[in-house]
Amino acid sequence: MLDAEYARALATFADEVSCLRDWLHNDALPLWFEVGYDRQGGGFFERIELEGTPSVTDNRRARVQPRQIYCFAAAGGRKALVDWRELVQLGFSWFERVYRRDDAFFGSVASPSGEMIDDSFDLYNQAFALFALSHLAVSIPEQKALMEQKARDLLGALKTEYAHPEAGFQEGRPVKLPLCSNPHMHLFEACLAWEASAADPTPWTASADEIANLAMTRFIDRETGALREFFDRDWTPFPGDSGRIVEPGHQFEWAWLLTRWGNARNAPEAIAAAKRLFEIGVEHGICEERQVVFMGLFDDFSISDHVARLWPQTEWLKASAALALISNGEQRTYYLRQAVRAAGALRKFLATDIAGLWYDKLPPSGQFVKEPVPASSLYHILCSIYEVDDTLKQLR
Repeated sequence: MLDAEYARALATFADEVSCLRDWLHNDALPLWFEVGYDRQGGGFFERIELEGTPSVTDNRRARVQPRQIYCFAAAGGRKALVDWRELVQLGFSWFERVYRRDDAFFGSVASPSGEMIDDSFDLYNQAFALFALSHLAVSIPEQKALMEQKARDLLGALKTEYAHPEAGFQEGRPVKLPLCSNPHMHLFEACLAWEASAADPTPWTASADEIANLAMTRFIDRETGALREFFDRDWTPFPGDSGRIVEPGHQFEWAWLLTRWGNARNAPEAIAAAKRLFEIGVEHGICEERQVVFMGLFDDFSISDHVARLWPQTEWLKASAALALISNGEQRTYYLRQAVRAAGALRKFLATDIAGLWYDKLPPSGQFVKEPVPASSLYHILCSIYEVDDTLKQLR
């Protein structure tokens, strides 16, 4: 009976993966390749209107540029696009020219014409710069040595200038509070990417291990197993309601990363932590009426934000697939069924009039907010689709 149930779950999962992959390759990537880059002034647009034209007057956050570079480099590496190399190289040149500060870090916001209008340090932006560099190194092998050197220089500067006395990194100098788990999550992701491809993975392995241990000892509450967002300077929860925030999407995203890290390190405590994070996300973070992951909880698992956004659905999908891959028997079937649920939730957000776009917000009313489409979400969507596509190949 179990074999039959697993076979049905796997077949349904395969159908969902095929549907999402077709949407990405046939609709989303061609559209964003065509209208998502400013071919007059340079740089990726921040948003596209639901009618399919770019929002040309938006200021451009630094984090969007490396996210889009990653997307097109990853798609190009899978031969999903033809002329991707020129686009990612143009995008990376614009990103470095516009956002790089004199101290080797990247600023935060530029105008549409390419003038830096906010050069403040944000750890989140540095994490995505490292992440984009890792995928450029893999997708354009002749530039690997250069990209690896740039990445090592940036990681070294972060450790020199912003290392926290205990572990992880601070948000500024002097210390800007609260400290945050979220940028560490993306640093963790970047370190794992570099660990898999660097000529010398040593610094990336050490940094990944440091962040994983910080997550399991500080970010994750020892009593509940939930991962918090905001912290005081000593990594204790930040005072007030902000220190109580638990985001379901980040429970799933950290579960995905800790599963990967725990499996690579043969660390059962990390797998157990990941499974608990996933359990919290499923039991407390999914709206039964809308069947989607909503944004926020407090540490007692009461709801702090009922709005559902697109990106947590992708993290539910990635975590489900990652845990299915390392599980057996009934557990594997369970996680595959969760992946199917997550894919269904994601596809709701993708059902726009123009194929290849998406809705970002679903309020409790059940009616999507009609607003320009944020480019930043393509990173979440593409990464989740490629993760489940890879998982499916290993499960078959």
